[in-house]
Amino acid sequence: MPSDPSIAASSAVPKRNAWRVARTTEAEAESLPEVFASVRLPGAGASWFRRFLAFAGPGYMVSVGYMDPGNWATDLQGGAQFGYTLLAVIMLSNLMAILLQALSARLGIATGRDLAQACRDHFPPVVNIVLWLACELAIIACDLAEVIGTAVALQLLFGIPLLAGTVISVLDAFIVLFLMNRGFRYLEAFIIGLLSIIAVCFAVQVVAAAPPLAGILKGFLPSPEIVTNSRMLYIAIGIIGATVMPHNLYLHSSIVQTRAFERTSAGRREAIRWATWDSTIALMLALFINAAILIVAAAAFHTTGHQDVAEIEDAYRLLSPILGLGIASTLFAVALLAAGTNSTITGTLAGQIIMEGFLRLRIPHWARRLLTRGLAIVPVVVVTAIYGGSGVGQLLLFSQVILSMQLPFAVIPLALFVSDRRKMGEFVISRKLAALSWIVAAVILVLNFKLLFDTIF
Repeated sequence: MPSDPSIAASSAVPKRNAWRVARTTEAEAESLPEVFASVRLPGAGASWFRRFLAFAGPGYMVSVGYMDPGNWATDLQGGAQFGYTLLAVIMLSNLMAILLQALSARLGIATGRDLAQACRDHFPPVVNIVLWLACELAIIACDLAEVIGTAVALQLLFGIPLLAGTVISVLDAFIVLFLMNRGFRYLEAFIIGLLSIIAVCFAVQVVAAAPPLAGILKGFLPSPEIVTNSRMLYIAIGIIGATVMPHNLYLHSSIVQTRAFERTSAGRREAIRWATWDSTIALMLALFINAAILIVAAAAFHTTGHQDVAEIEDAYRLLSPILGLGIASTLFAVALLAAGTNSTITGTLAGQIIMEGFLRLRIPHWARRLLTRGLAIVPVVVVTAIYGGSGVGQLLLFSQVILSMQLPFAVIPLALFVSDRRKMGEFVISRKLAALSWIVAAVILVLNFKLLFDTIF
């Protein structure tokens, strides 16, 4: 617990009566209390670069969720089936993510509440229960992707059967516990290290694939076919669900509060500025990796008569022969394992934040990790036993559509709070930015309703 009085005053909000439920204790106010304001910042005389580095980290933790194994499934299918066309969807979803994560950081820093706490203090209990259940479903869907991705990577690299790899994936809970005990900066360093491995692996594969620049640039231009083609729309919504991850909005609003910035108007304003830069730069890295997965799939499979490649295992088997690079398949599997391991951390923290924020219920980290991972393992085991590896691939894509369906339950409350002057005070967003935020929420809702209509009818 910090001893600095400016940090202890973190629960102050612009207008106390702006919330339906008022806080009573400092302990109740702190999100992730074990690491709250634990990262010290350089003094006022430090250079801007040192100040930025001190704030850098949360954005990269959030970016992990935008390149997890769920993204791989949607990006691989999108590239193999439709070439570079869905690059526009990746770009759009990444721009949505940049905006929403900036708003999430602003909410956490300005109000001292993470998104789950803000929902609990604003909505009546019945609404909060619905929101909490939706969040838990999103985390289970995300954890499902991590389980499958880790198990598939272990199978590809070491020949471990899918069922055994699924069980082994439970053990990564201990990695999270170890790093959290060492300190939050160790956790961030571990994540950035694995992100670097993923980026290098795909940079090599893109160079080996030698995709046409004209085709890539054309792919970033939106096409009406994305909406009119139901098969393409299904994958497009999966990409949005895999990229704009709902539980990451709860995560970011919490972990930005690990910085020991001054809980004053000037201190919060500086923290918002650096946190926005941090998440924007990190999400541009996520854009590169997601685009690289689709580009490699399009160059290797779509143009060579392998448009039916939909499984990660098929992509692994075909990459080296098609690209003429013996190490390409190994790099692909290593990046997949790094992505699956990395995503575990964000899922764990988001689960803790959501449970504590909505329910004020705190359970040991290992119990939380095993609970969510156990719920994710059951469908993987059942589908693997009945349908084999092909069924697991379909389950992975379906999990990303579920994530997309949960997005409104996070995006709408976030837009509601950051555009409310009584809650945000001087940090309320402008009318133009508020309008843009609601447009993003509307686009997500329309796409979801379109998907439901096509699925049912």
